[in-house]
This record gives sequence, C-alpha cells and structure tokens, in this order.
Amino acid sequence: MSRALGRTDVPAVPPPVPPRRRRWAELTGSWRAALRIARRESRRSRKRTALVLAMIALPVLVLAFLAASYDMAELTPQERVDRRLGVADAELRWLADTPVGQDEWGDSWYSRDGDHPATGRVTTAAELTTLLGPGSRVTEIRARLPLTVRGPERDENVEGRVLDLTDPLARGLVRFQAGRAPRQPGEVAVSPDASRRLDLRLGDALVTADRTRAYTVVGLVEFPDDLGPVVALHPGAVPRNDALLESSWLVDVRGTVDAALVSRLNEHGVVVTPRHPTTPTAGSSRMWFGSIRPGDTTDLSTGVLIAGLGLLEVVLLVGPAFAVGVRRRRRDLALVAVAGGDAAQLRRVVLADGVVLGVLGAAAGLVLGVGAAFASRPLVEQYVFGARFGGYRCWPSALLLLGGVAVLTGVLAALAPAWTAARQDVLAGLAGRRTPPPPRGRWLALGLALVAGGAALAAFGATRTSPAVILTGLILGELGLVCCTPTLIGALARLGRVLPLAPRIALRDASRNRAAAAPAICAVMAAVASSVALGGYLTSDGARDARAYQPVLPTGHVLVNPVAPTPLPRPTLAEVTAAARAQLGAGPVAAVQAVTCAPEGDSAGYCYVAPGLPPERACPWLPADDLPAAERRQARADPRCQLHDTDYYGGYVETLVDDGSALPILTGADPAVTAEATAVLRAGGVVVTDPRYLRDGLVSVQVSRVEAGPDQPDTVGELPGYALPAAIGQPRMLLSPSAARQLGLRWSTTGWVIGTPAPPDQDRQERFTTALRSAGPLSVIVEQGAAPRDVSPLLLLLAAAAGLITVGSAGIATALAAAEGRAELSTLAAVGAAPAVRRLLAICQAGVIAGLGSVLGIVAGLGTAAIVLFSVNRRYATSWPLSEPYPFLMPWPVLGVLVLVPMVAMLGAGLFTRARLPIERRLD
Repeated sequence: MSRALGRTDVPAVPPPVPPRRRRWAELTGSWRAALRIARRESRRSRKRTALVLAMIALPVLVLAFLAASYDMAELTPQERVDRRLGVADAELRWLADTPVGQDEWGDSWYSRDGDHPATGRVTTAAELTTLLGPGSRVTEIRARLPLTVRGPERDENVEGRVLDLTDPLARGLVRFQAGRAPRQPGEVAVSPDASRRLDLRLGDALVTADRTRAYTVVGLVEFPDDLGPVVALHPGAVPRNDALLESSWLVDVRGTVDAALVSRLNEHGVVVTPRHPTTPTAGSSRMWFGSIRPGDTTDLSTGVLIAGLGLLEVVLLVGPAFAVGVRRRRRDLALVAVAGGDAAQLRRVVLADGVVLGVLGAAAGLVLGVGAAFASRPLVEQYVFGARFGGYRCWPSALLLLGGVAVLTGVLAALAPAWTAARQDVLAGLAGRRTPPPPRGRWLALGLALVAGGAALAAFGATRTSPAVILTGLILGELGLVCCTPTLIGALARLGRVLPLAPRIALRDASRNRAAAAPAICAVMAAVASSVALGGYLTSDGARDARAYQPVLPTGHVLVNPVAPTPLPRPTLAEVTAAARAQLGAGPVAAVQAVTCAPEGDSAGYCYVAPGLPPERACPWLPADDLPAAERRQARADPRCQLHDTDYYGGYVETLVDDGSALPILTGADPAVTAEATAVLRAGGVVVTDPRYLRDGLVSVQVSRVEAGPDQPDTVGELPGYALPAAIGQPRMLLSPSAARQLGLRWSTTGWVIGTPAPPDQDRQERFTTALRSAGPLSVIVEQGAAPRDVSPLLLLLAAAAGLITVGSAGIATALAAAEGRAELSTLAAVGAAPAVRRLLAICQAGVIAGLGSVLGIVAGLGTAAIVLFSVNRRYATSWPLSEPYPFLMPWPVLGVLVLVPMVAMLGAGLFTRARLPIERRLD
C-alpha cells in the first residue's frame, strides 16, 4: 500500500506515569545513588570508616554477646526436663494423699480438694512400682542438703546430693570425669569445683566439720545444673527416716508415659514430670514485649531509657566523624547541587553514610559478639552462670533489634551533618571555603527550655520515686545542653582573643567546626554528668543510711548463736570464753539467756514477755495508718510519736534474763550506770533501755501465754525498774532471775555475747568457729558500727567509665581536627612557626574538648543530684513516720578523677602528636 501524500510518521506517546509511582521511582533512584556514593566514600576514607565502625560495632558486640549467652543459658522446657530426667522416662513426686492436678510439665500442681495436704509418711520404691505396673524400675533422688566439711585452711560449705549413681537411671544425671560411682555409705563422688576447693584427689578422705563422719572419694562427677562444689552421697550415708524430707523418683516404665498413666498417678497424689508432655503446651516460655506483666512496666521503661542514654552517647561520639567527612566532601556535595540536586538529595547523600556504616557496624558487631559468645561458652558457664547451657543459639529477634538500633545510631549521628550540608553555600563549597552557618537563637531558646523542663520533670519524678520519670527528665536536660553547647563554644571563642596563639587557634577551630566539636563536648558532658549525679546520690544515700543505722550491739562486740538444733552438746561458757580470748582477743564474755514459759504438766507452751507502755505515753497513731496531711502534721509535732521509718525493730522489745553480767556487753553503758542497773537486777528488779517504760520507779511486765489448750489470760506484774539513760542496741528488757521466777517464767541459754576492742576480721571469726566446731555450726554476728558503707569502688568505677569516654572523645576530636587543619599547619610552618606549636595546638584542642565537657558535666551532674535530693527531702518533710533527709555531699572520688582526666587527655594528645609541622608544595 502506498503512503498517503502529506502524511508523516508520528512517534507513539508513552502513557503518563501516575504521580505516586513517579515520586516513588525518584525516591528509590535517589537513595540508590546516595548509597553508591556512600559505599565509595567508605572505601576512600578508610581510617574514618574504621573509626566509625569501631564505635558502632563495639556496643553491638557486647550486647550481642550478652544476648547469645543469655539465650543459651535460658533452657527450654524440653531441655530442663531432659536435664532433670537424664535417661529416665519421668520424674515422680508423691506430694499428697488426695487427688491432685498438674500442668503439662509437672512444675505446678494443686489439690483437687482445695488444700495441700502432705503425705506425712515416707514413700517407698515398692509403693511406686505397684502404681506403675510390672516391668517398671524406680530410683530415688533425695532433696539437696547442705554439708560443712573440713578444707585445707578452713571449713567449707558444699551441697550434698543423695542418689545411687550405680543405678543407670541416676547415672544419667551426671557426667563422670574420673573414678567410679560410690557403692557403699562410706564413699562419695565430688564435683571438679569441690575437688579444687577442698584439694581432694581420688582415694582422699572427706571429713565433716564436726569430725563425726569421714568419706572416701572414689569418683569425679559433674552435675550440669550446678558447677559449684557438690558432693554425691550414697543413699545409705543418709538415713531415710524423715517424712518431711522431700524426694523425687526417676522411673523407667514399660511403654510410654501417656495421659492415662499421669491421670492414674494424680489420683493417688503423685505429680508427674514426663519427658514429653501429655497435653498441648503453650509454646515458648520466653517473655517478650507482648507478654510483659503490668508490674514489669517500670523496669522495662527504666531499661529502655538507660538504653536511650547509651544510644545518645554513641551518637554524640560518632557525630564528629560524620561532620568532618561532610567538610571534606563539601566540594563534591556542591557539585551534586550544581548538577540539580536539591536539599533533600544532599541530605540523603550524607544520611546514606550513616546507613552504610550502620549496617557494616551492626554486621561486624553481631558476628563478633555471637562468635565470642560461642567461643567463651565454657568459661561463662563455669564462672558466671555456674551451670551448663542448652543448645547453641543466639536469640535472633534480639539480634535483629540490635542491628536495627545500630543502623539507627548511624543515621542519627549523620542527621546533624546532613542538615548542615543541605544549608551550605554552593559557591563557597566549589571554591573550598568554609562558611560556618550563623548561630541561631532558636536553638539556644530550645535548649534552655529543654533544660528547664528536664529539671522540673526530674524533680517531679524524685517526689514520686519514679526512676523512669527521673531518667526522662535527665535525657531532656541532656538534649537541652546539647542544643546550648554550640552557642557556648561561640561565646568562648570570642573570649579567646586575649589568649596566646595555640589556645586561641584551638578555640577558633572549635567555633568554626561546631558540628564536630559540639557533639564531642556533649559526649564528654553526658558521661561526666551521669557519673557525678549518680556518685552524688550514692554518697548521700550512704551517709543517710549511716545516720539511720540502729546497731544491735556496741561497736566491735560479737553475738554467737547456734545455727540450728543439734544433738551435739552446746559449749559451756568457759569453753566459749577460752576460744574468744584466744582467737578474737576478747574481753568479757557472758551468756545470753532468753525467757520461755514454764510448761504446765507435760504440755509445751509459748509466751510473749514485754514491758507495758503507759497509756499516756503511747502514740495515738500507728505507723501503718494512712493519715491525712493534717494528722501527719500533728503526729510530727507530738513528742510521743517521734517514730522513724527506718526503725528496724518497731515496737518489739527483746526480753532476756540477766544478773548484770551481760548488761554492759549488750548495752555499752558506762561503769556508773552499769553499777546502778546491776544493783536493781540483784535486788529482783527489771532494767529497760527505753525510759518511756519506767513510771514512778516501776515497770509493768506483761506475760501473754499461748498454751497447748485454750489461751490463758495475760499476767501483768509491776516490778521495780531502772531505765538506762543512753543504751546502744535494740530495745531490750532485762529481767532478774528472781523477777522471772516471780512471773512463772524460766530461761535457757540461746547464745553468748562477747566484748572485743575492735571488730574481728573474717579470718579470726573462722578460727573462732573452728575452735568450737565440736559443738556444731555457729552463727557469728559482728557489730561493725554505723560507718557509711564503702561506695568508693563503685564511685571510682563510674569515674573510670566517664574518664575513658572523655579521653576517647577528646582523642577522636583532636585527631579529626588535626587532619582537618593540615593546611593551616602548613601555613604556620611557612611563616616560621616553631615545631612545638603543632604539639601545643593538639594539647589545647584536647583541653578544649575534655576540659569544657568535664566542667559542663560536673556542673550538670551536681545540679541534677541537688534537684533530685532536694525534691525527695521536700516529700520527706511532711511524711510520718519521720524519714531521715538526704544530706547533699560532694562525691570527691569522682570529682578527683574527673579533674585529672582532662590533664590525661591533654598529655596523651601531646605525646601522640608529632612535633614536625607538615610542609606542602603547591603547584600554580
């Protein structure tokens, strides 16, 4: 067909692209280009890339290590059952004589009759095999019992497990490392930790502390659920005659443990832990954000806020590296703008650096963290958790969250430089000139508002005792200081005109490069402020506890009591005195005699003996009452109601029988007062340590009896008394022997009180108990006095952490400033500057970062501590019972370290900076 005259071919017009699809294509194309540029830039600037990767990957590595270790340590239900059963089919516990119900794993149970009646008898293997049917086998696993055995230097406490390791069912619970299983009552197997601690080898003798039993070590075994000191005893070594001693049974049945067998055993009061659940399970027991209990929200919010503080610290540390990278690439960014790139595309180019480095840092941290967790698993099992882990796993959901946070860290660190890059002058960027943006007053106003709002919120949280609210206020205040720091740097730079050359240049560079200097200073400030605030609170809290402390005895005195009833004879007063003077350097020693009821006939009884407080001296309110504000003010003003919330004893008064021998050791009274009180006791009277109980020279003694039959009426006796004017220790009433007999009471020795010139150390206490080991285990309580608890190690640890961040931040900022100012150093060399100028300039640059950040951090930390303590004290000012206020004390250990840290940073900058000035040849 011929072409028509005058007709030309018209190209086909493509269909129009929808606006939404076009914008999406432009956005994805822009991000692809930005990510390619970021990848190329990371290869070109390898030192800066390595620095950023290290700062991002290090916290990810630590958290990934913790997450993987925790996931391996948290056994699944199936792993827990396999560890409990070994090679058995099930574990049985006969807990009641009535039908019971249980969950699928046998972890919880309930009585179908609504109560928990105990069996009250000893279960035998024959009874269980009868219930299980023919062909079944059982072996008993006794409840764990504490043992005290002789060690190479002192007595050691170990855990004893009673099981027959010759039975294959019980043998599956342990891992044999050497030797054999105990075959008779005189043989034991020990764990590796017990072997090291007790210095035992195969064939050695293991002797109990009271020397009543000796065992031969025949095996070395490991219990996967306890890697500490454990001793495996033969069942014949512990008589099985106590019905209250709980035990479980491992069973091997013919066939499988099905629902019918579990139901039949439950009908007889037996709880079953099968190897495989007979009912559907609820899935993994790991708690996640969707299954958090309401009571855990406070802990969760506090943890999230602490993690937010750590994230902010990393962002501030990484920020200067991105800021320097943007300045070095200002000509490249200007070319992107000349080629048609708008402000959003320039921001994407810089943000892509954060995305790329965040992904690389997350990947490196996760791989290294999980690898370290797998490699160090045996050490963590032995020295941290004390038990073997389950399978190798790494908690993927937590690692995914960590990776996302790492990428977010990189993006946030690049956010401020990206915003600055989008606002730079294109012509100045093409010419290579610096054009620092003019300071804007709105950032200062925003920073001041955040500081004020954060302080108010922290004060409000302190009055409500809410750590989450306090941390939120601290974060807001810290963000406010971050916003104010650039303005402060500019003000200090203007004051630097009167300084010598090196510090003047250091301040000028910090002012010109605020995008790099401000985050570094803020990172130092945040670390220092946190350590100072926490150190101030801990120091004040320790002093407050020391003021509110109520001693049991005078400082240095010792109270000795038997740990538990024992068939061994108790030591006599002469034996205790001899051991105390030989091992503790003691002075006087007296017996502590507690009152008991004189039983009527063969019935045992209990009685409570206490002094009666005269009604006109009793407080009309009780500490447990929820009083309105008006009544609280009345109670605070009433001299009868001067009760403190730290009163450990409340209204309890310890009643003892004494003839005056124990009185000075228990109360610390001076000799004149002791003589008067002893005279009253020998005359048949009563001595009280609280003068309120003495009225008209008499003390009302009330005896409340609870006999085996109906309750007996209270007995009240008015006895001549004496009140100690100033006694140390808990409230006490000392009855004379004749007064106790008059009230129908008897007494018995429950312990001994020992007077020593100074508190004996742990080694002397152990030698004392060893000298009396024939009487069984003893409890030794040493009164250390009201000295504040030593928080210096924790304070120094906080200061060390803040100092490490300070030195690191100052070093990073100084190195980046030196790389950025290389051209200016060449200019200084050209005009004849001495080589030492470069080193002095590095010292001054480190001093600006570390010094300014430390000063701001100390001021902010002290202010935070003052706000929190003042707010708490305001709440205590209207509370009742009375509360000891927090004193405001300076955390001198922290401040001392933090004052030295800037000097260390400056010294390090001077040592690691070359003095020779660079000389560059320029070609025209």
